[in-house]
Amino acid sequence: MTSGVIEVDLHGLRVEEAIKKAESEVKKASSGVYIIRLIHGYHGGTRIRDAIEEEFSYGRNEKVKRIKQGSNPGITELVLREL
Repeated sequence: MTSGVIEVDLHGLRVEEAIKKAESEVKKASSGVYIIRLIHGYHGGTRIRDAIEEEFSYGRNEKVKRIKQGSNPGITELVLREL
């Protein structure tokens, strides 16, 4: 991993599965990773987006510093460290 960004495709997963997959990626992220880009889509992916925001906001996960919207509404990014 040289880019510092992990992309995770959550299309086709149920909300619970998507959260577990996101949690797994956060847990195994090395110190070289600064963003985990979660691709959930924006038509059927809004429930996943909302669940991600609920799960990782307010300091609930010590590795996630903040959450931001990606380059489009179908992407949510978990910022693990600032550049």
